[in-house]
Amino acid sequence: MKLFDKYTLKDVMMRNRIVVSPMCQYSSVDGLPNDWHLVHLGSRAVGGAGMVIVEAAAVSPEGRISPGDAGIYSDDHVEPYAKINRFMKQHGAVPGIQIAHAGRKASASRPWEGDEHIGPEQGGWETIAPSAEAFGGTLPKVPQAMSLDDIARVKMNFVQAAVRALDAGFECLQVHFAHGYLAHEFYSPLSNKRTDQYGGSFDNRIRFMLETFEAVREVWPERLPLMVRLSVTDWIDGGVTVDESIELTRQLKASGLDLLDVSHGFVTPDISKIPWGPGMMLPIAGRIRKEVDIPTTASWLITEPKQAAAAVADGQVDVVSLAREMLRDPYWPYHAAKELGVEGAEQILPIQYARAAKT
Repeated sequence: MKLFDKYTLKDVMMRNRIVVSPMCQYSSVDGLPNDWHLVHLGSRAVGGAGMVIVEAAAVSPEGRISPGDAGIYSDDHVEPYAKINRFMKQHGAVPGIQIAHAGRKASASRPWEGDEHIGPEQGGWETIAPSAEAFGGTLPKVPQAMSLDDIARVKMNFVQAAVRALDAGFECLQVHFAHGYLAHEFYSPLSNKRTDQYGGSFDNRIRFMLETFEAVREVWPERLPLMVRLSVTDWIDGGVTVDESIELTRQLKASGLDLLDVSHGFVTPDISKIPWGPGMMLPIAGRIRKEVDIPTTASWLITEPKQAAAAVADGQVDVVSLAREMLRDPYWPYHAAKELGVEGAEQILPIQYARAAKT
């Protein structure tokens, strides 16, 4: 496998194995994408990525991280996304979207405004979670513990979001089960203190994820890829472990998972034990890929072309996902192709730019 080989997953073919990870822009009003998103996402498609995944789109207003979050909880969201998708497809990128619910980390200000819980006078709202346990730190609001009716409602919100994503022309759907948001809050013993069928044992703690995933799989076409981003470890004693996540991935695969986005952490404010370093999640992604026999991707400090190429060539991942590096350089795929000596690297660019790249 090579970084610039085409990659086919179900009926979708990517022109290379480079994915733009979903990155929150906190730039929406009422969850609607706008011109910022068209330029932000469109430029990454023009820059040569094989797939561009739209930032976490909330499945309900309460599921937004901040009042500026993108959403896909209304039919009004469909056409603005469709416009962006048409542009991305025109320039060779597969359009994907991540759907999410922020749980107890919702109702926060934007990162550049403090990244802290806000009240009604600032546009905030009451939050929900598996248990009435606050996240802590700058997010001290105690959420309302979800009733069984709440759980059923949120699962339906995910299903409805998936249907809207299909209507908007997305060709890949990623369900967000990571980073301390709602689904991860059910999964981790650090945040889930329930004593009913959704808490306690491993099987109970993964129930919300599996039921939500299976409900989404029923409405998302089998011909199109369905992905999950999963925090496979909390890096904290008593939290989620990689071994548990391997078993969870096996069950998700049996329910129709096509690719796992291997991520980590952030279910509590404690990040002191995270082993930050270049490509830190790649060895774990490789282990899961081998033991579960499922395609994987990973991000986190993947920045250099040779590093990304090695991750694919060595079988750690099937595709690489880039986030911050893509913010720094929307044309990373083109620059990577040149650095790696790919013949005809300028062909990655649209014709308006390619002719200039030859000179």
